[in-house]
Amino acid sequence: MYRPIDTHAHLSELGNLETSLQQALNAGVCAIVAVSADMESSERTLRIAEKHPGYVYPALGLHPTEIGEDYQDCLVFVDERIKHCVAVGEAGLDFWRRKGDPDKSEAERQLQIYVYTEQLEIARRHGKPVLIHGRGAWETAYTLADRVDIAKALFHWYTGSIELLKALLDKGYLVSATPAVEYSKAHRQAIKETPLEQLVLETDCPVVYRGVPSAPVDVLRTLRAVAELKGIRKEEVAEKTTRNAQKFFNLP
Repeated sequence: MYRPIDTHAHLSELGNLETSLQQALNAGVCAIVAVSADMESSERTLRIAEKHPGYVYPALGLHPTEIGEDYQDCLVFVDERIKHCVAVGEAGLDFWRRKGDPDKSEAERQLQIYVYTEQLEIARRHGKPVLIHGRGAWETAYTLADRVDIAKALFHWYTGSIELLKALLDKGYLVSATPAVEYSKAHRQAIKETPLEQLVLETDCPVVYRGVPSAPVDVLRTLRAVAELKGIRKEEVAEKTTRNAQKFFNLP
């Protein structure tokens, strides 16, 4: 049985949480990093982790698309509780738009940059890793992390350029693979170029992949797809990515 770690799961959004956790445990998933996106999900994530010690490890953050009027309160909440968590996240930037949508306004972009930078500073002060969302803004997300001198960063579901990928890998940062590695051209290219020593696995559940909502057990889908893409044994992918996650998050 493989022993992967789901390094990025929105457990607070799962309707059948206990069933999903038991299913993952039965399948061999040995730990889950539960991320948050706003105040409500941060509070729920902490409660879930308290109920499942030694299995669910919390990360707290303010997602760039979830910045509300209470963002300052949320930043304070993260700062005050991050010492009990394994990482800051999900933090980052999102300048992506669907075809036909207007560009993000300059005010929106600047607010995202401010909130992201504040979370980077929280991580630096507390010596915590950061889980970075950078859709449509990978270069800016990387530049800011580098400028704040973040020691440990994980670029979640990376789909940016290969040139930037090489820069962040040279910095010692990590990249995570999701089930989208089965079919997403940009994500597949990035994961193919990322050495196994700097790769971890995740689901981003309950994100829908090809019409089906995901759960933590789907980290096994990610595992199989990465092994197939790289042409190596699933056992090797499981062993090395789990070791990477343990070191990155300082898990027991």
